[in-house]
Amino acid sequence: MGRCNDLDMAISRRLDRTFRITVALKGLDGLLEVLAGIALLFVSPSSINRIIQRLTAHELAQDPSDFVARHLLHSASQLSRGATLYAAVYLLAHGASKVVLVVLVLRNKLWAYPWMIALLLSFIVYQLYQLTSGLSVWLIALTLFDAFVVWLTWREYQSKRKEKILAEAEVA
Repeated sequence: MGRCNDLDMAISRRLDRTFRITVALKGLDGLLEVLAGIALLFVSPSSINRIIQRLTAHELAQDPSDFVARHLLHSASQLSRGATLYAAVYLLAHGASKVVLVVLVLRNKLWAYPWMIALLLSFIVYQLYQLTSGLSVWLIALTLFDAFVVWLTWREYQSKRKEKILAEAEVA
């Protein structure tokens, strides 16, 4: 019986550590989105196009049919000021909401856990919608990662709630 309990505790500690790491990664992702959103506010579509041309020139010189480089060039050439403004606002809102909730969750603000779960579930729903228009290995991986973070956050929330209830019962 003691050995099984030790194993459960070891698994629980690993899941707690995994939770903190994955949530921190979500926070880092949110911070990068905020930075990208800020950059998009100040960089014109033509500048983005020139940057992409410079970044892909070497690759296209080696392989003129490179799918990724061609796709990037095509996408950059289609950018408008409205599209970059939309992307900037989207990235700023998306990233800032993640950063704020990650900070609150990592500070053990119990009320923030359900908000984090709701936010990630809304991302998952949107990502699933995006997958209906075309399969993307990257988007599938991101969706699975988000689902894993939701599960870990729910597990951690239940644990923290139970701790709080027990602490309140001891005081009473």
